[in-house]
Amino acid sequence: MTRSLPAVVLRLAGITKRFGALLANDGITLELARGEVLGLLGENGAGKSTLVSVLFGHYFADAGTVEALGAPLPPGQPKAALAAGVGMVHQHFTLADNLSVLDNVLIGTERLWQPFSRRRAARAKLLDTAQRFGLAVDPDARIGELSVGERQRVEILKALYRGARILILDEPTAVLTPQEAANLFATLKTLVADGLSVLFISHKLDEVLAACDRVAVLRQGRLVATRVAKDTTKAELAELMVGRRVEPPVKPAAARSAEPLLEVRGLAAGRLSQAVFDVRGGEIFGIAGVSGNGQAPLAAALCGMLAPAQGWIRVAGKLIAASPRAFVAAGVARVPEDRGGLGVIGDLAVWENAVSERYREARFSRAGWLKRAAAAAHAGRIVRDYDVRCQGLRSPARAMSGGNIQKLVLGRALVAEPAVIVASQPTWGLDVGAVSYIHERLLAARARGAAVVLISDDLDELFALADRIAVMFRGRLSAARSDWTLAGIGLAMAGAEA
Repeated sequence: MTRSLPAVVLRLAGITKRFGALLANDGITLELARGEVLGLLGENGAGKSTLVSVLFGHYFADAGTVEALGAPLPPGQPKAALAAGVGMVHQHFTLADNLSVLDNVLIGTERLWQPFSRRRAARAKLLDTAQRFGLAVDPDARIGELSVGERQRVEILKALYRGARILILDEPTAVLTPQEAANLFATLKTLVADGLSVLFISHKLDEVLAACDRVAVLRQGRLVATRVAKDTTKAELAELMVGRRVEPPVKPAAARSAEPLLEVRGLAAGRLSQAVFDVRGGEIFGIAGVSGNGQAPLAAALCGMLAPAQGWIRVAGKLIAASPRAFVAAGVARVPEDRGGLGVIGDLAVWENAVSERYREARFSRAGWLKRAAAAAHAGRIVRDYDVRCQGLRSPARAMSGGNIQKLVLGRALVAEPAVIVASQPTWGLDVGAVSYIHERLLAARARGAAVVLISDDLDELFALADRIAVMFRGRLSAARSDWTLAGIGLAMAGAEA
């Protein structure tokens, strides 16, 4: 039986949080009602993650209070948030692949000194919860053998098993196929019908409008607006997020080169198996697929970061040796998926990162000595032309937001007008303003004749930018097509016939 819940199940009042001189949250007051889905939007650095961390007890607020189910939550205590009925499903799942579904659900629910595990009762409770909310699951299945959609189901069941009545979903569809996302939205309807309340954090405005009852928008640490979802539009929400009108980029017709600039034949590396494709100049070649199906080794091989076990790569008619220096020299630029780990060295200055892939060139070095003035001038051009917002060229890269790190990486890649661009998840986790900017730059590279490989989990991005799209599933790349439908590409991403 569902316990009686107050009309307002979550109340944040005057939440303020500073990190030194940075005011991350500025007096935010927000309420979540019983059986409501509240969307939380904002640019990168707007304060969403900080606010949720305060709510869940990971951070102490400098001012303000949090109430859950009518009772105050003690600050800085995640255990208290869990006990109060607050559950969270992170964007990156926190499951042990080598354990069963039941084991993952039970982790942390039993005392260390308990003489035996009550697995039979736990199994019955898990199956009952799964049936009640339409979350079909096999308790004995190993997590590593499940699809991404099934793993997300397990994460939601973990929260519900622990008695969650307030569920925080952080970018819940980031790695789902369209069909899996549709199943998630159906599950949300069942959950809220039972009285559960959901805080839905996403950058995908279509999903926010489809799934949420209300939408709260943060900008520069402040709550700037709350809208009823059915009474607002994507354009209004985008403008509220970034403080200006955001126009989607237009993909103009482009003249493709007669011969391919990039040729890949029989490429095998890691999970990648026998990939074959060509990309012509003036073309964006999109690669769709759920993360973990071989995109990472493909991107690494296309940049010389991973030597293929089989096959070869040719750029502008020349075979390229498997080394990053050879690929840079051949005119291949990269925008890696892990911008913080592979895109920049966080402790190095902005100017050092700006020349990190070309510091051996004569314009930046002489007799082994770095020409600092030339390097700083080059970095300044990137910062200016690509709107990189930093504390100065000498400040460490890690001090920048994710969106600005991505602009630095993109500028470093494109400023030399490379022949081939390998962009892996270039807008992952970015707000609508940054996404629009990066799309414009990729389309501009296409217009001047570059061959662009765009690896993305975001189907909206692929449909907006790519001339042809191939689908990666379990290491194999499908034939490229220009006439995919959303349903067809979703089936191909799940391994079914389109």
